[in-house]
Amino acid sequence: MMADFPPVFPCAEQAGLLAAIDTIADPIAAPAVAARLREFAASPSMAGLDGQWATRLLSHLNDRLTSRLIALLVPRFRLPTVDWCWLALGSEGRHEQSFVTDQDNGLIFAAVDQREAEALRALFVPFSQAVNQHLAACGFALCSGEVMAGNPRWCLSLDEWREHFIDWVRRPDPDALLNASIFFDLRPLYGHRALGESLRRLMLGLTSDSPAFLHLMAANALAAEPPLNFRGEIAGGDKDPIDLKKFGSRIFVDVARIFALASATPAVNTGERLQLAGPQCAMRPEELAAVDAAFSHILRLRVLAQRLNGSNEIRLTDLHEFDRTILRETLRQARRLQSRLKLNYSL
Repeated sequence: MMADFPPVFPCAEQAGLLAAIDTIADPIAAPAVAARLREFAASPSMAGLDGQWATRLLSHLNDRLTSRLIALLVPRFRLPTVDWCWLALGSEGRHEQSFVTDQDNGLIFAAVDQREAEALRALFVPFSQAVNQHLAACGFALCSGEVMAGNPRWCLSLDEWREHFIDWVRRPDPDALLNASIFFDLRPLYGHRALGESLRRLMLGLTSDSPAFLHLMAANALAAEPPLNFRGEIAGGDKDPIDLKKFGSRIFVDVARIFALASATPAVNTGERLQLAGPQCAMRPEELAAVDAAFSHILRLRVLAQRLNGSNEIRLTDLHEFDRTILRETLRQARRLQSRLKLNYSL
């Protein structure tokens, strides 16, 4: 299983970036440091890293930048003296960010009743919107679906978050399944983390006790199939773009999430979810090792695609022969993982 993060930083460049983040004195200076982070993400020193380590490292640096911005903005607002926590969601929550990413976040706070929750939200939303805007200035695009703490829908008390989770699990519809792919990857980032952890425990208790919901999640996860023909070769022509997120890494992420929610495994990172929850879902050690390697390879190729063209799409003509072979074997492993999901849920 992957070691706890953060790792030892062997490179002076990495240590220098951390120091630059921690010494930001004004939010206005943050975009210049963020530009250095993007340059580092595209540097040769990152190109040689394992895919999972590369995305974890980038996510860790982004976490530090986000936390620094929040810390600098807190004194500028009249925030109430109640417990609250900034939540990282989606790929940020999973520690799987690359350098082409948008924002997925939320805020949770303590409130004794609905009336107090409304009053507290009115104070937290302007602060959260400021954080979202400063993150956007640093290159983290505003979420097109508005899944951000600055949206009053996702700046909620613990009880309000609880009601959302209960509703999604017990009355699942397409929107609930979509929300599960974002909100069920939550991780407390800044503030009173115990609030976020209590919400995550609630979520795991709900999902592990809701096989019908997990069955629907599994069926939904099978909608995106790896682009392979019946012979197991990559389908399409050499110049046809392949979306390495939608038809690659997403498959691993979706299956790992379902296995973790089914077994009440608290891990959020995809690799850790598979390592911890996989054995409880009948995956053998050799299966887990192959899946872990495949997921790392697909993340590495996604980062390569982003360096080449700023997107998650790549063409076979962009790859040398060895990487083409790796991509094919990685997609075959994704297909096998989906077969495991089909078997487990009789789909």
